[in-house]
Amino acid sequence: MAKVFDPTEAARRYYGEELKRLREAAGLTQEGLAKRVYCSGAYIGQMEVAIRKPQKDMSKYLDQALDVGEHFQRLYEMVRKSSLYDDYFIDVVELQSEAETISEYSALLVPGLMQTPDYSRAVFEAANPLRKSAEIEQMVALRMSRSELFDRPKAVQYWAVLDEAAIRRRVGGAAVMCGQLAYLVELVRNRKAIVQVVPFAAGGHALMTGSICLMTFDDAPPVAYIEGPNTGALADEPALVGKCALDYDLVRAAALSPEASLARIESAAEDHANAPRAVA
Repeated sequence: MAKVFDPTEAARRYYGEELKRLREAAGLTQEGLAKRVYCSGAYIGQMEVAIRKPQKDMSKYLDQALDVGEHFQRLYEMVRKSSLYDDYFIDVVELQSEAETISEYSALLVPGLMQTPDYSRAVFEAANPLRKSAEIEQMVALRMSRSELFDRPKAVQYWAVLDEAAIRRRVGGAAVMCGQLAYLVELVRNRKAIVQVVPFAAGGHALMTGSICLMTFDDAPPVAYIEGPNTGALADEPALVGKCALDYDLVRAAALSPEASLARIESAAEDHANAPRAVA
């Protein structure tokens, strides 16, 4: 699909240009400014070229270090408001783009990072029955753009645990499900993702009530993202993140092995392909 235009990119570039202009006007190097705001010179450089997204706390530190009132705090709000993503999901997208590892559990759906366009479209249409087709296509394109994480030179280490319901529920019809499950198999066989399935026979487990995404980084503490219908919450408090990680490990232990999970996914695809068509 064509690359979607995200106005956040232009806003981030402006933030970076302002950061470089005011830093140089203050006679500071990237390393010199970094010492004042408690980060690395590389981090400052990445913000200046719009690789790293501005953060709220960092914007406040930059205002203080460069003595520019609330200039960067206002620019931060401009960047945030320009995003095409829902407000609660903006930070998640940014963190996933920076993560070294992503570990997801999903109870009912294939996670967004692994969705095909057809499956994603069916999900959005079901959740937004009054949206125009052009808006749905924009949402699909935006979601598909995130899958580039799998194709970077240093790809993210991605591990997904799916409840069996996620591969059995016929989202979009049999053909869409066959295509989606074939894509899961492709990701696994190409060693871009590890996927496990929690079978119905496993019974109760630690994450039956929702979906979760754990992220780790090479230069920051781990975080957990807990999602519900039309909302989500990021957690960075160590005790809560640790509890989420333990719950994830318990679910992973209850799941089929990666090899057995692959066979279960292929079996589900065959069942979808052979299912009789519904009669009106």
